[in-house]
Amino acid sequence: MSRYDFAAQRLFVDAPLAGGARIALSREQANYLLNVLRLAAGDSVIIFNGFDGEWRAVLADTGRKAASLDVEQALRAQEAGPDIHYLFAPLKHARLDYMVQKAVEMGAARLRPVLTRRTQAQRVNLERMRANVIEAAEQCGILTLAEIEEPLSLEKALAQWPQDRLLVFCDEDAPMADPVAAIRQRATPGAPIAVLIGPEGGFDPAERALLMRMEQTLAISLGPRILRADTAAVAALALVQAAVGDNRD
Repeated sequence: MSRYDFAAQRLFVDAPLAGGARIALSREQANYLLNVLRLAAGDSVIIFNGFDGEWRAVLADTGRKAASLDVEQALRAQEAGPDIHYLFAPLKHARLDYMVQKAVEMGAARLRPVLTRRTQAQRVNLERMRANVIEAAEQCGILTLAEIEEPLSLEKALAQWPQDRLLVFCDEDAPMADPVAAIRQRATPGAPIAVLIGPEGGFDPAERALLMRMEQTLAISLGPRILRADTAAVAALALVQAAVGDNRD
């Protein structure tokens, strides 16, 4: 049986949560609950803020354009997921939205856009990324919001790479062996790990050489098919989760 009530409305709130607290909703949230979902005073909503766990609250003080929530009952304690960072070359809006949402669903704890020599989209809307992170967390029962970092060039990101974090480099030229076994040979469950997905045109030779010179790099193949960057993100994060994340056997 599922541990979540997916029929209940789940909402992210940017406020501390504790029993007896009253949370003022934003105008957009109030409009959604009152005018879109047609909820009324006394109806329950599940809320979370990314660090105080998950709570049940009820609508109170509803008006035409404003509402608040009374926090009543703790449902789930805050829990930490796997320490997975996801680095990616930015894509155009619709596909970037999809990729961010799927990375959050797959358990990424931190998202970092990296600018490569073949990156097509040089500008990244971080507020839009955060909105997609929140939407995915609301819909999928996720307690912790993935952190979003400022875009950085690939060279700068690698220059400051931490010694203890394995970098899983999805490389179309890597031998097609067992990627789950390869990850397990280099990392233990719960250890810091990152996944890097390149742009549609792939990494250029200088970037590939830079990556392969790093002792923290593990190059893996995602199989014989050519995958779009957003599809590759899901495939790679699934492999990492199966190997050393909370999806492992």
